[in-house]
Parts: sequence; structure tokens; C-alpha cells
Amino acid sequence: MSEVFHNWAGNQVFAPAEVRTPSSVEEVVRAVQDGAATGRRVRMIGTGHSFTGVALTDGLLLRPNALTGIREVGDGWVTAAAGTTLSVLNEELDRMGLALANMGDVTAQTLAGALQTGTHGTGREIGGLADQVLALELVLADGEVVTARGDGEGKIHDEVSERDLFDAARVGLGALGVVTAVTFRVEPSFLLRSTRQPMSLTEILGSLDAITAGNEHLDFFWLPHTDTCLTKRNNRSEGPADPPSAFRHWLDNRFLENTLFGALCDVGRRFPGAIPRLNTFSATALSTSTRTDASYKIFTSVRDVRFLEMEYAIPREHLGQALRETRELVERRDWKITFPIEVRVTPAGDAWLSTAYGRESAYIACHVYRRTPNPAYFEGVEEIMTRFGGRPHWGKMHTRDAAYLATVYPRFADFRALRDRLDPRRVFTNDYLGTVLD
Repeated sequence: MSEVFHNWAGNQVFAPAEVRTPSSVEEVVRAVQDGAATGRRVRMIGTGHSFTGVALTDGLLLRPNALTGIREVGDGWVTAAAGTTLSVLNEELDRMGLALANMGDVTAQTLAGALQTGTHGTGREIGGLADQVLALELVLADGEVVTARGDGEGKIHDEVSERDLFDAARVGLGALGVVTAVTFRVEPSFLLRSTRQPMSLTEILGSLDAITAGNEHLDFFWLPHTDTCLTKRNNRSEGPADPPSAFRHWLDNRFLENTLFGALCDVGRRFPGAIPRLNTFSATALSTSTRTDASYKIFTSVRDVRFLEMEYAIPREHLGQALRETRELVERRDWKITFPIEVRVTPAGDAWLSTAYGRESAYIACHVYRRTPNPAYFEGVEEIMTRFGGRPHWGKMHTRDAAYLATVYPRFADFRALRDRLDPRRVFTNDYLGTVLD
């Protein structure tokens, strides 16, 4: 009987024909060659934190659990195996006095999974994970192992430009090859001072440029049915470190943001009419707080309450209008939305399928409690985002196809042409890629 896999949110379920857990690059090569020879599609899964079917397969599934650990450390760089989780990488780097310059807030992801779906975080001047990659090691569809470097000037694999492969494969959706190792740019470990402060959405909309320009890492959450936002402003600090006590960490990160919030979501599921009052209660409970700690501890969050998510990247100059229209839509349709809407920003990137490619971007992320899906809510917000040329996060729910995506990614045709050269038999495809690329 086939092994059944579920993603973290529980909205994707699949049963591959075969599952392998390779412990070396050579075993990945063998698996890819076996899949190609028998006509089975090959995919490498991460830890299941994507809401889309990006990692699914009915053929040969590779689990990265044995492809872990740091391979090599150099001056300003580190190479780690693709199945290493971000949490392990952070801890190992911290022990060496090193750190990534920026990252998202979920650390359960594998390095390859986070990269291939475009994990980004928030930063005024520093982009997401793809912008911190120096090199990628991949197993191609014919079993060849190649390394694409950002400073590469030559040709690899049938005269493919190394720089093109690097720019395409950093956010490659697993469509160009199986990533087996990643080399990141790192820097000496540093402290971040985090200030959490409630502000009104009205006030934020009136000062978006100033609040964005004034903080290295800005993240804010708007509570629907209220005018209240929780802003998180993270900026580098000389110290000293001032981490929360163990009790305060448990109270804020475990009890309030997860246990209590989960209970409120469940009450809202049973009594939807109470959601506006529950959100008002949550808004009144917000308060200003500060802490200074190692960067990776500030960047990351605990997310125990299961949800479904859709996120779009739009040109940063349209953020205010998009938020106004989203607020008006929620009020007009009278949806009862428990989860806050999250807003982040990044500078322009140069990975071809990065949601920030070629433009300063703002991200608007909509969530719903897993037990109360609301497709109409996602559909309505998606219509707003696409009018602004929005690009959906590759690992989060959306309904866009290749015809639309070709209009918002300047290098989309180049990516598809490169894929045709590297994987003409579509060893690495699946139904999701068939929709977004073909």
C-alpha cells in the first residue's frame, strides 16, 4: 500500500508510487535516472509547509531527511545540504558566530524547499533567501550533477549559461533539477532590537513611506473588523542583548499567540457572528514591547495554529491602495475573518521567478483558520492583487496559470525555454507545474 503524505495545513494529500530517502548526491542521481528510465515523475519534498501542490507527485518521491548538515564553511559563506532545516542552519551558524542577513519567520522548512518556493521575509534593503545564495548544486534530469554560481561566466550542461541557470534555479520550483546543496552568503552574527507596537491602520496608511523607510525590517498585521494593527519593527542593535525571560517567551509566543489565539479561532468557527468582537478583544490586548536578541531569534515565530494562506507580491507603490481596497472588500462582503492580514516589504530581486524580480515589492498575506476555509475571501482579494500586477507566492494558495504569470514575470519565457533544454521529457513535472508553467 502506498504511503500517504499530508502537508502541514492538511489541504494537500497524495500517495506517490515510490518513496526514497537518499543519503548522498549519488543516491539522488540514481533515483532521478531510475525515474526517467521508468517514466515516473520525480519530486523532492521538503517539510510540507507549502499550501500548493508544488512538491506533489504520483511517481517517485524523494525525502531529504538524510541530506542534512553543513558541508563546508569559508570566508563569508557556508554550504549546507538541501534537506537541512532553517532552524538547524540558524543554530549551527550561531555556534560559529555567523548569521544570515535576513530570513522568513518559519524555520521548519528545508533549505531547498524554502528557496524553490521563494521564501522571502521582510527587509527594506536586504531581500529574501534567494538573494543570499551564492551557489546551487543540482541533479539534472539526465543525472548530471552541476553547480551554478552567481559569479559563473562559463557554460555548463549542453552549453547552458551558468549565470542563467543560477538566476533561474534559485527560485526554480523544483522544475529544473533536484537541489542537493546550497551555498549562502553569511556575515558575523548580530543583534536585532524588536519593537512591537499597536497602531491604527488609518495611521499606517497615512505614513507608509516613512514607516517603511525608517525600519530595516518592517512587518505589520491588520486585524479585520478593527482599525488596529500590530507593527513589528526590527533593526540592528549594538546591544546589549535583552531577551525575554523563559516565562515571557512562553507567555507571548506559545500561550497568547498560539494557545489562546487558537481557542479564539475555534470559538469563531462555532460562532462566526462573534468574530468582530473577538478581534476587538484581541486588539485591546495588544501592547508595546521591546526585546533585543540574536537576529534569527527575532526573525522567527512560533506558528502552531494551522491555517490556509494566500499571499501576493505587488509593486510597493500600490500597497496603500491595495490595502484600502481589501479593507473595503471585507466590509462590503461582511466576511468574518479571524486571522490578521500580514504585510511585508522587500527590495527588488534578480532571480527570474522571485516574486520581487525587478521591482521593490510589498506582500499582502491573507490567512484563514484551517477549519473554516473561505474560498470567496481569497478569490476576492486575489482579484484586487492581480489588478496591480500581483505575483502569487509559489507555495501559497492561488488560482493563476501560465498565461497570467507570463504577463507579470519579464523572464518567464526564458525560464520555460531553459526548462525545455534541461528537462525536455518533464521528469520533474507535476500537476501544479503543468498549470503554472505549461
